[in-house]
Amino acid sequence: MASSIRTIVPFLAFAALSTLAAGPASAGAWTATWYASPQSSWGADFPLPTGVPAMLEQQTVRETARISVGGARVRIVLSNRYGTQPVHIGAARVAQIAQIAQTGGGPGLALTFGGQRQATIAPGAPLVSDPVDLRVAALDRLAVSIYLPRATPLATFHWGAQQTGWIDAGDRTAAPPGQPVALHGRALLTGVLVENDVQRDVIVALGDSITDGNGSTPDQDRRWPDYLAATMARKNIAVVNAGISGARLLGDRMGANAAARFAPDVLEQSGVASVVVLLGINDIGWPGSAFAPDEPPMTAPRMIAAYRQLIAQARARNVRIIGATLPPFQGALHGTPFDGYYTPAKDAVRRAINQWLRDSGEFDAVTDLDAVLRDPQHPARLLPRYDSGDHLHPGDAGYEAIAAAIAATLESSAAANPMK
Repeated sequence: MASSIRTIVPFLAFAALSTLAAGPASAGAWTATWYASPQSSWGADFPLPTGVPAMLEQQTVRETARISVGGARVRIVLSNRYGTQPVHIGAARVAQIAQIAQTGGGPGLALTFGGQRQATIAPGAPLVSDPVDLRVAALDRLAVSIYLPRATPLATFHWGAQQTGWIDAGDRTAAPPGQPVALHGRALLTGVLVENDVQRDVIVALGDSITDGNGSTPDQDRRWPDYLAATMARKNIAVVNAGISGARLLGDRMGANAAARFAPDVLEQSGVASVVVLLGINDIGWPGSAFAPDEPPMTAPRMIAAYRQLIAQARARNVRIIGATLPPFQGALHGTPFDGYYTPAKDAVRRAINQWLRDSGEFDAVTDLDAVLRDPQHPARLLPRYDSGDHLHPGDAGYEAIAAAIAATLESSAAANPMK
């Protein structure tokens, strides 16, 4: 195989993806259009995000989400994946942000669960709402409001929302906020499903804080999956974000390890056809830093074995799996309490992983983000215009470049490497 093909193995042209998205005709096909991976709390040394309390009681949580593809009806998914006690829902509603703006905080539509407006989320379980007759368009923004009447410890949450919600006293699900406190993480909302006459194909972005969008402008939908969603929405293909800040291939401290969460976060997404894996830099950077001071250095063979397990799970479900090389990170988090995240020895592991990703041919396709984002004059570091400033996370321009590179991999392909 020519080295240029190995570097970015194309897998499916937009035209072919559009054809696949049509799928077999069926009534009431549900598609995942938005997602936030649930996380468990991990200890007092890593506190909850700003605005996320450890306990909620007689309070309303409102979260916002920009969906990818639209539909005639909507279902909302809440999660108690890591909880050890039931979560009681007193009321819940969904509204389009545009409607709220027009009505000054309008109530939207009430959610029911098995025909009831109140519900209980069992420990370890999700809660899926009944269908709501709410026609939504691609890239619409939704607000989901949930009232928690009883004391509810927040055992399941999501760290990196990059979207601002709020928490307020009392049942404010059908009313504008009173004296809200800003919410910069996620408390309960984990998924949005839309219904169409045919199921749309879904691309899942599996990653860490780079996929979760750290360093992007909050409330502007500028994470790389957001940019990709805007591109793919024109083809009626959904993009959902399974990024978790701090996530690793092999660690469980900030989100379960990749193999453990691959089924619920990727394979169980309704309509999943492809997954893009941009994950591994924390496995390299954490050991020996304040994140994991006692962990031994990571090795390329351990990471390759972890990637191969993801590939095996994807192939067993006939899901296309695309790898992405790890971006440069020289100087990452320098001058912070996490100094030591980057060392030349760690960068050698990153380069070895990237070489395997490019040359092995084990993924169905590879997008070379290292080549896209690095500074040609200093290839161990991010190009300054793509750097958010911490030398680890891209900024808005960098995330847009990531999305464009992945979209180009999708577009470049059909005849060279048809669907396996």
